[in-house]
Amino acid sequence: MSSKKSIVALAKETIEIESLAISQLAGFIDETFAEAVELIHNSSGRVIITGIGKSAIIATKIVATLNSTGTPSVFMHAADAIHGDLGLILKDDIVVCISKSGNTPEIKALIPFLKNAGNTLIAITGNQKSVLAEQADFVFNSYVEKEACPINLAPTTSTTAQLVIGDALAVCLLELRDFTKDDFAKYHPGGALGKRLFLKVRDVLVHNEIPKVDPDASVKKVIIEISEKRKGATAVTVNNKIIGIITDGDLRRMLSETEDLSQQKAENIMSKNPVSITIDAMAIDAMELMETHEISQLLVTDQGNYAGVIHIHDLIKEGII
Repeated sequence: MSSKKSIVALAKETIEIESLAISQLAGFIDETFAEAVELIHNSSGRVIITGIGKSAIIATKIVATLNSTGTPSVFMHAADAIHGDLGLILKDDIVVCISKSGNTPEIKALIPFLKNAGNTLIAITGNQKSVLAEQADFVFNSYVEKEACPINLAPTTSTTAQLVIGDALAVCLLELRDFTKDDFAKYHPGGALGKRLFLKVRDVLVHNEIPKVDPDASVKKVIIEISEKRKGATAVTVNNKIIGIITDGDLRRMLSETEDLSQQKAENIMSKNPVSITIDAMAIDAMELMETHEISQLLVTDQGNYAGVIHIHDLIKEGII
């Protein structure tokens, strides 16, 4: 059995082999790559990506990346293609075929159908003398000197190279489409990532109660308001305009410094000019404000009027943090 030291050494060697291979890919990128990217960008069709074996798995990831960044794409398994799935390819679609050798039987059987249909064929292959490379309209060279696998058989470095080329393709198309954060949010509405991009303060605030007191409110009333509304703070308002905030911390400091509570009012305890945010701001901006000012609550305004308070726990609950 290998020692821990030898395992660590082998893992590092794997990473070094793959990182070197990836760095060498940059030398294969030329104007042919740019022409293919522009063709896809200007096309009215979709990008159909196909492959066999491990290359098929890489193809599914590239399809997912393209779809999420604004380029309509579909995965088609090369084996299924020659058994009926060719029907999903439309006349304006561009086909990207991924194959390390470029000579697998399924790929070789697929190529004539694509050429006869008049679809543009882009190859991602490490074999520039293969049937696929010779028949393709564009070739993206994914050649690697060796696999990271010690016996140089299991697809490791080669599939990493294919994936990197796919990422380069997606990023170039993203840039050509002027793809923005707002566009990204449309395709990623679920999960923490989506919420960071589209969730607004009003979406977080909607279920919250609205704690507020008048400037002359007693300490007892302030404590009740904070306790009942469960946000750890209350706004102090006049005509629904914010003039201050009282937090749990403000109450604790006041209680430690004051003997006679009967003379204390909200305006004596409050912190003036509190940090606030507008109701239509992004929730992620609210989080950044809290981090910057090292606070747990943030007052919210709607067209200058007090609209409520959000707590850092609200953002945690929504998955923003």
